Amino acid sequence: MIAETNRLIISKITLDDAAFFLELVNTPNFIKYIGDRNLKTVEDAKTYLKNGTLKSYEDFGFGFYKLLLKEENNKAIGTCGLVKREQLDNVDIGFAMLPNYEGKGFGYESCIAVLKLAKEQFKLNKVLAITLPTNNNSIKLLEKIGLSYEKRVKPFEDDEELLLFAKNLNT
Repeated sequence: MIAETNRLIISKITLDDAAFFLELVNTPNFIKYIGDRNLKTVEDAKTYLKNGTLKSYEDFGFGFYKLLLKEENNKAIGTCGLVKREQLDNVDIGFAMLPNYEGKGFGYESCIAVLKLAKEQFKLNKVLAITLPTNNNSIKLLEKIGLSYEKRVKPFEDDEELLLFAKNLNT
């Protein structure tokens, strides 16, 4: 366990979570707003996790975490975490929920806990977030957790313009 909130246990993702991760990345909103990871099998998901999330834990000490809902026997309902991308100057926060758990405050709850970890445990001075201009729910959540719009960016090879948000953690 990395952190706990009123309703959630936040813990590291393992290869045993590959089936859950496969389900999450193939949900309509994940594909629409985050992108199609082209994962079709549990083995695909395991490979993706090894090269992404698990490698991030090794390289940086943080990564994406699974969100376990206490009232449903610790069922995995989404992810929230920190990622260091080559394309951005600072670490960014990200989140995704299974469709049945969107819009119920789990994103807010988990992001507040992860921001606390970013500041206290990982000693980060600033956290960023990127989102599509059309992802109104994400924009609202980023503003609610204290991030402010800074500028438009095109960090990836697809040349898609994203909104960059930031929050200084030293204040």
